[in-house]
Amino acid sequence: MKKTLLIVNPVSGKMKAKSTLLQVIEVLQRADCLVTVMLTTRRGHAVEIAKSAQDDGYEQVVCFGGDGTLNEVITGLKLSDSSLPLGYIPAGSTNDFANGLSIPSVPVKAAESITNGTLHNIDIGRFDKERYFSYIAAFGIFTATSYNVPQNYKNVFGHAAYVLGGIAELGNSKNYNVKLTLDNDKVISGNYIFGSISNSTSVAGVVKLKESLVDISDGLFEVGLIKTPNNIADFNKIINALATSDFEHGGVEIYRASKVLVECENDLDWTLDGEHATAGKTIVIENIHNGISLIR
Repeated sequence: MKKTLLIVNPVSGKMKAKSTLLQVIEVLQRADCLVTVMLTTRRGHAVEIAKSAQDDGYEQVVCFGGDGTLNEVITGLKLSDSSLPLGYIPAGSTNDFANGLSIPSVPVKAAESITNGTLHNIDIGRFDKERYFSYIAAFGIFTATSYNVPQNYKNVFGHAAYVLGGIAELGNSKNYNVKLTLDNDKVISGNYIFGSISNSTSVAGVVKLKESLVDISDGLFEVGLIKTPNNIADFNKIINALATSDFEHGGVEIYRASKVLVECENDLDWTLDGEHATAGKTIVIENIHNGISLIR
């Protein structure tokens, strides 16, 4: 039997993990998995659990929770230089990462896809040397929504809680004067209300990139920037660009890079996979090509 560590966040999203846990365990056991369940009890707990998984003799890890829980599991695996395969059962409010990979949103179906799946190497991001993210590091509008919306609102309203929070942020956007150096040569600078370094088609459930723009295994990030609007016409162009995912004419810039140096006049608040992160005025974000072996 394959020794499987199932890391569960029982309060993610609408608490789907709590209500379907036994069914998920049954699916895994039918596939000859010897399952050990570990419930997270606090922020950062999944990092600690995943960090010791390989030393504890497990052959694979399955994360059952939201994007933030997945972020912690990946961080724990990378901090311990673990090469264990990772399965993901999404149970959050938006599940941006899972949506981008067409991982089933129904936990039992996601568990079945793990038992029937194969290994796929995917890229992840390294943020400030010792922090990691599965699909996005971002600052500006939409990002505070991820960690400011109370958990009980997420549990009740799900994705709508993020959309409503994002709309509220648009009306109170802050300007950031930033300089980005892409792969040590291309320099971009200006005033922006949003910036993201991502490997996903969906950002906070609000910003959508076309699937043709994103390849999660090409060693490159999609770098997205939204210029600070100077007037209501600029603002309307941005809204239209976000609504249609047409970024040719709307104050939205898209680049690609494997390494991004971000410099700002002030300290930036970031979100990593929906979780709050702080950094100084200078931060280096790197793509770790084929950093995780995902079962899907």
